Amino acid sequence: MVDRPFKHSTTVQMRFNDIDMLGHLNNSVYFSLFDLGKVEYFNTVRGNKNHWAKIDIVIANVNCDFIAPVYFTEPIAVKTQVASMHDKSFKMLQAVVNEKTGELKCLCSSVMVGFDAVKGVSAPLSQEWKDAISRFEGIEL
Repeated sequence: MVDRPFKHSTTVQMRFNDIDMLGHLNNSVYFSLFDLGKVEYFNTVRGNKNHWAKIDIVIANVNCDFIAPVYFTEPIAVKTQVASMHDKSFKMLQAVVNEKTGELKCLCSSVMVGFDAVKGVSAPLSQEWKDAISRFEGIEL
């Protein structure tokens, strides 16, 4: 689970077509919400200095636990944090929560890896990523 409070939160707006026949957020939409949360987190952590055409990290693994349904009228946010970091990767945790009640709706863990786009292989994380994430999270990862 989550060992410490999230420092980053992104409010998201659901669209009508995000809702399935049961009246709740379709499971496939959560991954788009997590991507939005990641982009906002990375922009915050690195001060909008990301060059997305030259990004040097990619997703290697994603796991998602659907805990409670999200309905169209609910105010929701994606909370994001880096839980651990290694030489070539870091683990992100993200949660979709009801902003009014704090109810946890979905929990996602992702492994992000350093990537050399020219060679098409994994690579060590840049010191810039490591420093920026450690500084933002307020801990040595």
